[in-house]
Amino acid sequence: MKATLFVIPGSHPCVAARLMLESKGIEYKRVDLIPVVSKAVLKAQRFPAVTVPALKLDGRRVQGTRDIAAALDELRPEPPLIPADPDRRAKVDEADRWADTELQEQARRTLWWALKHDRAPMATYAEGARMGVPVSLAVKTGQPVVALSARFNKATDENVQRDLAGLPAAIDRVDSFLADGTIGGSEPNLADYQVASCVRLLMTLDDVLPLIDGRPAAAHARSLVPDYPGRIPAGALPADWLPASG
Repeated sequence: MKATLFVIPGSHPCVAARLMLESKGIEYKRVDLIPVVSKAVLKAQRFPAVTVPALKLDGRRVQGTRDIAAALDELRPEPPLIPADPDRRAKVDEADRWADTELQEQARRTLWWALKHDRAPMATYAEGARMGVPVSLAVKTGQPVVALSARFNKATDENVQRDLAGLPAAIDRVDSFLADGTIGGSEPNLADYQVASCVRLLMTLDDVLPLIDGRPAAAHARSLVPDYPGRIPAGALPADWLPASG
Protein backbone atom coordinates (compact mmCIF):
# COMPACT_ATOMS: atom_id res chain seq x y z
CA MET A 1 0.00 0.00 0.00
CA LYS A 2 1.42 3.38 -1.05
CA ALA A 3 0.24 6.43 0.88
CA THR A 4 1.33 10.06 0.54
CA LEU A 5 -0.20 12.68 2.82
CA PHE A 6 -0.04 16.32 1.77
CA VAL A 7 -0.23 18.66 4.77
CA ILE A 8 0.29 22.22 5.92
CA PRO A 9 2.45 22.31 9.07
CA GLY A 10 0.39 23.11 12.16
CA SER A 11 -2.93 22.34 10.45
CA HIS A 12 -5.30 20.60 12.86
CA PRO A 13 -7.22 18.53 10.26
CA CYS A 14 -3.85 17.40 8.89
CA VAL A 15 -2.92 16.23 12.38
CA ALA A 16 -6.21 14.31 12.51
CA ALA A 17 -5.47 12.63 9.15
CA ARG A 18 -1.96 11.70 10.28
CA LEU A 19 -3.29 10.14 13.49
CA MET A 20 -5.89 8.13 11.57
CA LEU A 21 -3.24 6.70 9.25
CA GLU A 22 -1.10 5.77 12.24
CA SER A 23 -4.08 4.18 14.02
CA LYS A 24 -4.42 1.85 11.04
CA GLY A 25 -0.72 1.05 11.02
CA ILE A 26 -0.34 2.44 7.50
CA GLU A 27 3.08 3.76 6.57
CA TYR A 28 2.98 7.00 4.60
CA LYS A 29 5.13 9.71 3.10
CA ARG A 30 4.42 13.21 4.40
CA VAL A 31 4.70 16.20 2.07
CA ASP A 32 4.74 19.59 3.80
CA LEU A 33 3.26 22.50 1.87
CA ILE A 34 3.37 26.26 2.38
CA PRO A 35 -0.08 27.82 2.96
CA VAL A 36 -1.65 29.40 -0.14
CA VAL A 37 1.13 27.97 -2.33
CA SER A 38 -0.37 24.60 -1.40
CA LYS A 39 -3.34 25.27 -3.69
CA ALA A 40 -1.16 25.26 -6.82
CA VAL A 41 0.67 22.14 -5.67
CA LEU A 42 -2.57 20.23 -5.11
CA LYS A 43 -3.87 21.27 -8.53
CA ALA A 44 -0.63 20.03 -10.07
CA GLN A 45 -1.09 16.73 -8.22
CA ARG A 46 -4.57 16.45 -9.82
CA PHE A 47 -6.55 16.57 -6.60
CA PRO A 48 -10.18 17.60 -7.21
CA ALA A 49 -9.99 20.41 -4.61
CA VAL A 50 -7.25 22.63 -3.18
CA THR A 51 -7.62 21.80 0.52
CA VAL A 52 -5.58 19.74 2.96
CA PRO A 53 -5.34 17.09 4.24
CA ALA A 54 -4.97 15.46 0.85
CA LEU A 55 -4.10 11.79 0.58
CA LYS A 56 -2.87 9.68 -2.30
CA LEU A 57 -3.72 6.11 -1.40
CA ASP A 58 -2.72 3.45 -3.93
CA GLY A 59 -3.30 5.98 -6.71
CA ARG A 60 -6.63 7.15 -5.31
CA ARG A 61 -6.93 10.83 -4.35
CA VAL A 62 -8.91 11.63 -1.21
CA GLN A 63 -9.34 14.94 0.62
CA GLY A 64 -10.87 15.93 3.95
CA THR A 65 -10.80 14.03 7.20
CA ARG A 66 -14.16 12.31 6.79
CA ASP A 67 -13.48 11.02 3.27
CA ILE A 68 -10.00 9.95 4.35
CA ALA A 69 -11.50 8.05 7.31
CA ALA A 70 -13.98 6.29 5.01
CA ALA A 71 -11.24 5.34 2.55
CA LEU A 72 -9.03 3.99 5.33
CA ASP A 73 -11.90 1.94 6.80
CA GLU A 74 -12.59 0.50 3.36
CA LEU A 75 -9.00 -0.61 2.85
CA ARG A 76 -8.25 -1.62 6.44
CA PRO A 77 -11.46 -2.07 8.49
CA GLU A 78 -9.84 -2.52 11.91
CA PRO A 79 -9.86 -0.55 14.07
CA PRO A 80 -12.90 1.27 12.63
CA LEU A 81 -12.86 5.05 12.44
CA ILE A 82 -16.55 5.26 11.55
CA PRO A 83 -18.72 2.97 13.75
CA ALA A 84 -20.88 0.36 12.04
CA ASP A 85 -23.68 0.58 14.63
CA PRO A 86 -26.23 3.09 13.24
CA ASP A 87 -26.98 4.83 16.55
CA ARG A 88 -23.34 5.19 17.50
CA ARG A 89 -22.45 6.24 13.99
CA ALA A 90 -25.06 9.00 14.14
CA LYS A 91 -23.54 10.39 17.35
CA VAL A 92 -20.01 10.27 15.96
CA ASP A 93 -21.24 11.89 12.75
CA GLU A 94 -22.84 14.73 14.73
CA ALA A 95 -19.66 15.38 16.70
CA ASP A 96 -17.48 15.19 13.60
CA ARG A 97 -19.62 17.56 11.54
CA TRP A 98 -19.82 20.09 14.36
CA ALA A 99 -16.05 19.99 14.86
CA ASP A 100 -15.46 20.22 11.11
CA THR A 101 -17.76 23.18 10.51
CA GLU A 102 -17.55 25.13 13.78
CA LEU A 103 -14.76 24.19 16.21
CA GLN A 104 -12.19 23.78 13.44
CA GLU A 105 -13.02 27.24 12.08
CA GLN A 106 -12.86 28.84 15.52
CA ALA A 107 -9.36 27.50 16.01
CA ARG A 108 -8.20 28.34 12.48
CA ARG A 109 -9.47 31.93 12.51
CA THR A 110 -8.00 32.63 15.94
CA LEU A 111 -4.59 31.31 14.91
CA TRP A 112 -4.42 33.28 11.67
CA TRP A 113 -5.59 36.47 13.41
CA ALA A 114 -2.76 36.13 15.91
CA LEU A 115 -0.16 35.37 13.21
CA LYS A 116 -1.39 38.29 11.12
CA HIS A 117 -0.44 40.59 13.99
CA ASP A 118 2.87 38.85 14.78
CA ARG A 119 4.47 36.37 12.35
CA ALA A 120 7.33 35.38 14.68
CA PRO A 121 5.53 32.33 16.18
CA MET A 122 5.02 30.85 12.69
CA ALA A 123 8.36 29.08 12.98
CA THR A 124 7.19 27.10 16.00
CA TYR A 125 4.29 25.59 14.02
CA ALA A 126 6.71 24.36 11.35
CA GLU A 127 8.81 22.34 13.77
CA GLY A 128 9.97 19.18 12.01
CA ALA A 129 8.50 20.25 8.67
CA ARG A 130 10.36 20.06 5.36
CA MET A 131 8.97 22.70 3.04
CA GLY A 132 11.86 23.05 0.63
CA VAL A 133 12.94 26.40 2.08
CA PRO A 134 14.45 27.26 5.48
CA VAL A 135 11.78 27.96 8.09
CA SER A 136 13.45 31.28 8.97
CA LEU A 137 13.17 32.40 5.35
CA ALA A 138 9.55 31.29 5.14
CA VAL A 139 8.73 33.41 8.21
CA LYS A 140 10.72 36.41 7.01
CA THR A 141 8.99 36.43 3.62
CA GLY A 142 5.65 35.14 4.89
CA GLN A 143 3.68 38.37 5.20
CA PRO A 144 1.71 37.88 1.94
CA VAL A 145 0.98 34.25 2.84
CA VAL A 146 -0.28 35.17 6.30
CA ALA A 147 -2.36 38.06 4.97
CA LEU A 148 -3.97 35.89 2.30
CA SER A 149 -4.57 33.02 4.74
CA ALA A 150 -6.22 35.38 7.21
CA ARG A 151 -8.41 36.74 4.41
CA PHE A 152 -9.33 33.30 3.03
CA ASN A 153 -10.31 32.15 6.52
CA LYS A 154 -12.23 35.36 7.36
CA ALA A 155 -10.06 36.01 10.41
CA THR A 156 -11.54 39.45 11.02
CA ASP A 157 -11.70 41.24 14.37
CA GLU A 158 -15.46 40.72 14.51
CA ASN A 159 -15.30 36.99 13.73
CA VAL A 160 -12.44 36.22 16.12
CA GLN A 161 -14.02 38.21 18.94
CA ARG A 162 -17.20 36.18 18.44
CA ASP A 163 -15.21 32.93 18.26
CA LEU A 164 -13.51 33.64 21.57
CA ALA A 165 -16.78 34.59 23.24
CA GLY A 166 -18.23 31.26 22.12
CA LEU A 167 -15.25 29.17 23.15
CA PRO A 168 -16.46 28.22 26.67
CA ALA A 169 -19.68 26.84 25.18
CA ALA A 170 -17.68 24.94 22.57
CA ILE A 171 -15.51 23.30 25.23
CA ASP A 172 -18.68 22.46 27.19
CA ARG A 173 -19.92 20.63 24.11
CA VAL A 174 -16.67 18.68 23.80
CA ASP A 175 -17.01 17.69 27.46
CA SER A 176 -20.57 16.55 26.79
CA PHE A 177 -19.40 14.31 23.93
CA LEU A 178 -16.90 12.79 26.35
CA ALA A 179 -19.51 12.36 29.06
CA ASP A 180 -21.96 10.48 26.82
CA GLY A 181 -19.25 8.28 25.29
CA THR A 182 -19.44 9.68 21.76
CA ILE A 183 -15.69 10.22 22.01
CA GLY A 184 -13.09 9.13 24.54
CA GLY A 185 -13.55 5.37 24.21
CA SER A 186 -10.84 2.72 24.12
CA GLU A 187 -10.75 2.83 20.31
CA PRO A 188 -10.66 6.44 19.00
CA ASN A 189 -13.00 7.20 16.14
CA LEU A 190 -13.09 9.92 13.48
CA ALA A 191 -14.71 12.42 15.86
CA ASP A 192 -12.05 11.76 18.50
CA TYR A 193 -9.29 12.78 16.12
CA GLN A 194 -11.24 15.68 14.66
CA VAL A 195 -12.16 17.17 18.04
CA ALA A 196 -8.83 16.49 19.77
CA SER A 197 -6.78 18.12 17.02
CA CYS A 198 -8.95 21.26 17.14
CA VAL A 199 -8.72 21.54 20.92
CA ARG A 200 -5.00 20.86 20.86
CA LEU A 201 -4.40 23.67 18.37
CA LEU A 202 -6.37 26.09 20.54
CA MET A 203 -4.20 25.04 23.49
CA THR A 204 -1.09 26.29 21.68
CA LEU A 205 -2.32 29.85 22.25
CA ASP A 206 -1.29 30.86 25.77
CA ASP A 207 -4.16 33.35 25.96
CA VAL A 208 -6.69 30.58 25.29
CA LEU A 209 -5.12 27.77 27.29
CA PRO A 210 -6.63 28.82 30.69
CA LEU A 211 -10.11 28.46 29.16
CA ILE A 212 -9.44 24.78 28.37
CA ASP A 213 -6.79 23.49 30.78
CA GLY A 214 -8.12 21.26 33.55
CA ARG A 215 -11.22 20.34 31.55
CA PRO A 216 -11.97 16.81 30.27
CA ALA A 217 -11.54 18.25 26.76
CA ALA A 218 -7.92 19.14 27.55
CA ALA A 219 -7.10 15.69 28.95
CA HIS A 220 -8.68 14.03 25.91
CA ALA A 221 -6.76 16.26 23.49
CA ARG A 222 -3.45 15.62 25.23
CA SER A 223 -4.04 11.86 25.32
CA LEU A 224 -4.47 11.67 21.54
CA VAL A 225 -2.08 14.48 20.59
CA PRO A 226 0.64 14.55 23.27
CA ASP A 227 2.84 16.87 21.23
CA TYR A 228 1.49 19.62 19.02
CA PRO A 229 4.02 21.96 17.41
CA GLY A 230 3.55 25.68 17.90
CA ARG A 231 3.06 28.23 20.60
CA ILE A 232 1.77 31.79 20.63
CA PRO A 233 2.77 33.60 23.84
CA ALA A 234 0.28 35.39 26.07
CA GLY A 235 -0.70 38.89 25.02
CA ALA A 236 -1.30 38.05 21.36
CA LEU A 237 -5.08 38.39 21.74
CA PRO A 238 -6.84 41.47 23.14
CA ALA A 239 -7.57 40.89 26.83
CA ASP A 240 -11.10 42.28 26.56
CA TRP A 241 -11.95 39.66 23.91
CA LEU A 242 -11.17 36.78 26.26
CA PRO A 243 -13.92 35.28 28.43
CA ALA A 244 -13.18 34.82 32.12
CA SER A 245 -11.53 31.46 32.82
CA GLY A 246 -12.76 29.10 35.50
